[in-house]
Amino acid sequence: MRGDHRIILGIDPGLANTGWGIVEQDGSRLRCLAYGCVSTPASMELSQRLLKIAQQIGAVVDRFKPTCVGIETVWFGQNITAAFSTGQARGAALVACAQGGLMVGEFTPRQIKLAVVGEGTAEKDQVQYMVKQILGLDDVPHPDHAADALAAAICYVTHGPRAQRT
Repeated sequence: MRGDHRIILGIDPGLANTGWGIVEQDGSRLRCLAYGCVSTPASMELSQRLLKIAQQIGAVVDRFKPTCVGIETVWFGQNITAAFSTGQARGAALVACAQGGLMVGEFTPRQIKLAVVGEGTAEKDQVQYMVKQILGLDDVPHPDHAADALAAAICYVTHGPRAQRT
């Protein structure tokens, strides 16, 4: 693992729920500082949902002062509508990160699973268990989106920035 000491933000983007997690790296030791989820109800206007995501991720950046962020890329799968809304949420979160001057690492779900579990096709419960183990937590982080965000931060630690042109 690289670096002596840094604070890493992990983000699992979603329009309804955007998970976030803060991991402190001190040499090879990783520690969870905080995690949570920005939830936006479907009854809100789209612009207000995106604003809420940007503002709350911005507040996390202001509070914890991370220097970098690991964020999951959008996977289209079968539902292109869901992929578009996830992409919009991802964009809102990235704006907040850019305003904070964070270095961005973008990772596919497969890359994150590989970094955390050692298997790119790992199941969600395997990822959650390994996040708990790696960070020395008493319990699996909830909600699931927060656990996925912590996994993205761990992936950043092991793989460094993988900024992609978009």
